[in-house]
Amino acid sequence: MNVSRTLIAVCCLVAIGVHLLLRYVLAFRSAFAGLPGYQWPLVLMLLGGGLPLVVELLGKILKREFGSDQLAGVSIVTSVLLGEYLAGTLVVLMLSGGEALEAYAVRSASSVLEALARRVPSSAHRRQDGAIVSVALEEVNIGDTVVIYPHEICPVDGTVIEGRGVMDESYLTGEPYMMSKTPGAPVLSGAINGDSLLTIRADRRAVDSRYARIMAVMRASEQQRPRLRRLGDRLGALYTPVAIGLALCAWLLSGKPTRFLAVLVVATPCPLLIAIPVAIIGSISLAARRGIIIKDPAVLEQVETCRVAIFDKTGTLTYGKPALTQVVLLHGDNERELLSFVASVERYSKHPLASAVREKAAAEGIEMLDVAEVCEQPGEGLRGTVAGRSLQITSRKRVLQEHPELEAFFPRGSDGLECVVLLDQVPTALLRFRDEPRADGKPFISHLGKQHRFERVLLVSGDRESEVRHLAEHVGIVEIHAGQTPEQKLALVRQETTRNRTVFLGDGINDAPALTAATVGIAFGEQSDITSEAAGAVIMDSSLQKVDEFLHIGRRMRTIALQSAVGGMALSVLGMVLAAAGHLDPVAGAIAQEVIDVAAVVNALRVALPPRALTDY
Repeated sequence: MNVSRTLIAVCCLVAIGVHLLLRYVLAFRSAFAGLPGYQWPLVLMLLGGGLPLVVELLGKILKREFGSDQLAGVSIVTSVLLGEYLAGTLVVLMLSGGEALEAYAVRSASSVLEALARRVPSSAHRRQDGAIVSVALEEVNIGDTVVIYPHEICPVDGTVIEGRGVMDESYLTGEPYMMSKTPGAPVLSGAINGDSLLTIRADRRAVDSRYARIMAVMRASEQQRPRLRRLGDRLGALYTPVAIGLALCAWLLSGKPTRFLAVLVVATPCPLLIAIPVAIIGSISLAARRGIIIKDPAVLEQVETCRVAIFDKTGTLTYGKPALTQVVLLHGDNERELLSFVASVERYSKHPLASAVREKAAAEGIEMLDVAEVCEQPGEGLRGTVAGRSLQITSRKRVLQEHPELEAFFPRGSDGLECVVLLDQVPTALLRFRDEPRADGKPFISHLGKQHRFERVLLVSGDRESEVRHLAEHVGIVEIHAGQTPEQKLALVRQETTRNRTVFLGDGINDAPALTAATVGIAFGEQSDITSEAAGAVIMDSSLQKVDEFLHIGRRMRTIALQSAVGGMALSVLGMVLAAAGHLDPVAGAIAQEVIDVAAVVNALRVALPPRALTDY
């Protein structure tokens, strides 16, 4: 936040309070230098806070940059010339307060980069000479042996050489699963280790890691993001020259400079300086009560104007949790018995799909059997002996490598993840898994065009095309982009944003650059502080209904803000016409403007009141 603007606003409040105390409570009437003592707090405030603002705004006028704040600057000077020091201080308060809110509303690039930096460990546990030594991250070289303790963040890209466990790589890969790690498995820097200690061989230095590359992309994305013009600035660019022109005409036609002053007092753009920020703050409050955190208030103004919606796949239009959806029997006809064998062995596996098998068996009340000789070698899958029969769970690719003659034995193609079950070395079944689409995905997508005027909806994912296309068909999206890296997502969002305003919805760190590049970035769930910092809004609950509520809150805020601002300006124009005609003197004009201000602000306060419904699908 701009500290100087905030300080000026606070000092204005103090000066106004002291003025009212001296004048009306203490009835302080003594004069200093020909001016009543109760006026001096206001005069000092105008000198200390108003004068720097006026000088700054004068510089903008000389550069031919017009806005509502410059009209406020002219109003400050006018109030001083009229001796209306209280009115002038109020204008300073409105101007400095509005600029402080603007500074607070704009998120700086450094906040995202700091969040990224906080996630990267500063040191690593390197094994050397039989001991484990903590060294600075930059001292880790290719080929070094690094130990990763449970729940630690992986410091570098590498390969597991000892230990078995799982890692959460979803923030980088977009995959929704805890990834199994056994000797020979690759690991990515920034991944969160599970419950087991792992020993890896460093394959890249920290500066060359995948995480460092994403951080570099993020930095470039932040630096290239254009600053959005605010609603009040656009309206003020039209309102300011009209007000000044009318004031000058009134002076020239009447020959009375008081007409000029009266018009400007009435023209003070409080509906722009106060009503719009009030509407924004009220909307932020309403959104917070609905579980939606507004990180950048500008998104409330922009989301209603967006016409392209871009969705990441995992965890947004899907639940982000794999489920066993189909058991295809290739040999035999007893699915329950087979599932009993498989689930019994999967109890001893930490593979991300093992829990899906166990949950399926539990849901169907299938009995667990005793297991012997369990083994899970890298690349070979899971093996075990159940009820005297050997069982292996592996991939179709692995089976066909060893027995290419079995290719005709398998059904062609598979949309989701797939495992092959072999009983006594005979392919017996296919287990098919899928990250299930959200139940409300299709109605949500279909209503975006009808109710929110989105012209195009895109699905972008790092997953393979068959999986992405299946989801797209399920929810009704035509345009898909599969196999996308974070860099490719960023390029796509930038390209779309140059054509039209965009909304991007994602839930992982791999989405952070795209979230930043979009006109409006929405983070789905607060799984990562990086994603939260990169997004303009964060949906705390993983619910598409909350996304729809955010869209409606933005629309409602924009509508009410425009009502307050445009309605207030229209009434001000009417007051200016009356002042120009001599029907309002400066004092009456100031009173009329205060009435208009109150009406505009009261209307803006409506935005904080929850409506009957915030969804329409």
